Amino acid sequence: MRLKPATRVLAIVVMSVAVGACRQDMHNGPRYRPLRVSEFFSDGSSARMPVANTVSRNPLADDDELLYTGKVNGTIANVFPMPVTAELLARGQERYNVFCAPCHGRTGTGDGMIVQRGMRRPPSFRIDRLREAPAGYFFDVMTNGFGTMQDYAAQVPVADRWAIAAYQRALQFSQHATVNDVPANRRADLDRPVAPPGEAPRPEAP
Repeated sequence: MRLKPATRVLAIVVMSVAVGACRQDMHNGPRYRPLRVSEFFSDGSSARMPVANTVSRNPLADDDELLYTGKVNGTIANVFPMPVTAELLARGQERYNVFCAPCHGRTGTGDGMIVQRGMRRPPSFRIDRLREAPAGYFFDVMTNGFGTMQDYAAQVPVADRWAIAAYQRALQFSQHATVNDVPANRRADLDRPVAPPGEAPRPEAP
């Protein structure tokens, strides 16, 4: 039996509404907002106390405010919670190249591959605002995000975020350093030829 055009249109509309309603139910499932009143629990509160002996998956920032927030007494700090060593910088460089270079570029100028393919360009680490920013600022941005940059708290552990911040600072110093900033016993290294990645070191000139 053939349906009349009007009947077919009505059937399509009814089915569309039914399907749309199902999807809407998925989006608007029952939930409580923080600190809302609840008639379900006897104490009238929707917020529930953790089960006894529950152990947090994340360390508490109160245990070491500087380490976990980049702040001291609520103010962004310009110190690192650990010694800045060659090992820390090497780790920071490796993690930076994985998580940061796609947008910020290998040298921190904001010319990463994703930017070259059309994504919004982030600011260069060389601008005065970021050169003068405290070290804890970079840690805070990685932890909480800023502007169009998402947070990386779930992807990058706390110690690695500090390592990246140290390497970012090294990138900044490298563009504004003078010969006098290099230790006297390492200045001769400035004249050594540098081999491109993957090639053997070039011999020194006679």
